[in-house]
Amino acid sequence: MKKLLLPIFFLTSLAFAQAPAGYYVTAAGLTGYALKSKLHDIISAKNINWHYGDLTNFYNQTDLDRYYDHDVTNTTILLDMYSEIPSGPDSYEYTTANIIGSASAEGLGWNREHMMPQSTFYSNYPMYSDLFYVVPTDARINQLRSNYPYGIAGTTTYYTFSNTSRIGNSAIPGSTYTGRVYEPINEFKGDVARSLLYFAVRYEGKLGTFNFNNNTNPASDTNPLDGTEERSFDPAYIAMLLQWNTLDPVSQKEIDRNNAVYIIQKNRNPFIDNPSWINAIWGQSADTTAPQTPLNLTVTQNSAFFTTLSWSPSTSTDVIGYKIYQNGVLVAATKGTSISIDHLTPSTAYQFTVKAYDNGYLLSPDSNIVSTTTLASDVYAKDLIVTKYLEGTANNKAIEVTNKTGHPVNLSDYRLSIQFFSGSSYYFVDPYELEGVVQNDETFVIINPDANFSCYTIGQAKFVTAAPQMTYSGSNYLELRYKSSTVDAIGVSGQSNSSILSNVSLYRKNTVTQPTTAFTITEWDTYAINYCQSLGTLSTSDFTATASHNLKIYPNPVAENIFVQGKAENIESAQIIDASGKLIRTEKNPFKTKSAISVQDLQKGMYILKLDHQSYQFIKK
Repeated sequence: MKKLLLPIFFLTSLAFAQAPAGYYVTAAGLTGYALKSKLHDIISAKNINWHYGDLTNFYNQTDLDRYYDHDVTNTTILLDMYSEIPSGPDSYEYTTANIIGSASAEGLGWNREHMMPQSTFYSNYPMYSDLFYVVPTDARINQLRSNYPYGIAGTTTYYTFSNTSRIGNSAIPGSTYTGRVYEPINEFKGDVARSLLYFAVRYEGKLGTFNFNNNTNPASDTNPLDGTEERSFDPAYIAMLLQWNTLDPVSQKEIDRNNAVYIIQKNRNPFIDNPSWINAIWGQSADTTAPQTPLNLTVTQNSAFFTTLSWSPSTSTDVIGYKIYQNGVLVAATKGTSISIDHLTPSTAYQFTVKAYDNGYLLSPDSNIVSTTTLASDVYAKDLIVTKYLEGTANNKAIEVTNKTGHPVNLSDYRLSIQFFSGSSYYFVDPYELEGVVQNDETFVIINPDANFSCYTIGQAKFVTAAPQMTYSGSNYLELRYKSSTVDAIGVSGQSNSSILSNVSLYRKNTVTQPTTAFTITEWDTYAINYCQSLGTLSTSDFTATASHNLKIYPNPVAENIFVQGKAENIESAQIIDASGKLIRTEKNPFKTKSAISVQDLQKGMYILKLDHQSYQFIKK
């Protein structure tokens, strides 16, 4: 009989986790991959990403065994899913003090286990230290599991462990994989499934950049990811995870852990809060009919380094996205019907086509071909640009990045890299990867979670991380990268930069309009340590001049109300920004029920009205 100890107050909350009120409100009514994408947006916003070394102490908050054969009110024993024996005493137990690097046998110590192997994401942050799937386990079992997937073990057994979990040949129904798998005991199969499906939701948009094809032979490919952003895993593997989710329902241990991790990381595992979402997303059936072709592909904006495409949607109802081909090569995908293709070469001819794809990943025929030649030059930056660098007291570290490219930029292939010195050589550690989209004329901040600036809070930043990239001392060289190429440099590689980057706030001069791979201190204004005025905001001179053929604002100057001429009912956001770059007001769907924006409360002066991705100057008289 399972020996599960629960205090009375735990029993009353067993049926539900405790997500903050409204946390999932925007997911209401959604199903399928639309629900998955919305959950991604929810759990990816405003996270705190900690250093891998921080996790050991966090396990005293997230992974103590208060559920099986321990005092529920006073324990320091870690709960290890790889060795826990639910029906009786464990063969061995650990506290956080028993961490070791490797072991020759069970019971010698524990270490941190990536339930999704770190080879999947090349050990890069933030994936490397995400508490939802980095858990404490016996060091020997962790070591033997290697990067084998979780799965159903067949008749050939290589190792059986003290709680009867085992490593054997794969017997996952319908799978072509025949290599080794680690099969946990039934008590924790649901925990594993919900952790892996969390990974698929949390890192949607980056899954295609991960290592999902370790081997060209499917029978020996240890990674169940299939390279898709929506489905995420091989169909046979998804079927197994859905089965495990049903076999082993959400436990109080998972509920408590979800709440504890939320306190630390500021995000949640939605499948612990609402396990029915798993079937709502992955339980759908795909048809065998390819979708209809998207029509009317056109170039709506042409520039030196990018071109913007738009098209009429496919008429098929099960379309979940579109793939964009540049000169016959797949270069991007989107769920919308327009996209900017960037990193193009000036004065160069390109051809583009688009295909729709559906729930079953069937592709439509090609759209019409559009041809364009990029301009020789334009007014925009060729790439993102680092606009502020703060190296302050203790952990007061912040980097500001600005998009002046003239189009939205997908951050999935961007990363922040840092160079350290050891012994007699310089080296780069695994980078911190950015994610999401940054709009034109938008600036964002990457900050250390232990920063304590007087004029900027953690909650204001887009990215909060204690990854090595945000632990610089002032002597380090940093760079913003696109894939493997340097976009913008801070300091000089291969040398100490303490004379220019220590105890200082550097603000990029407004006259600098392009990123550079060769750092020049004359491009920066220097301020005192911990100076952070206007961090995360743009001055009016920083806004790229934009023009819209569809919208005009009037009157200008304005006394009471600003009106918009054009199709304003589709505008999702209106922002008013003052001359210093401070955000004064934000209105969501401003023209759904009214025809104007009131500015009666504004003082006289110049302002920016930002309507979605377009910016307009106006004067309040």
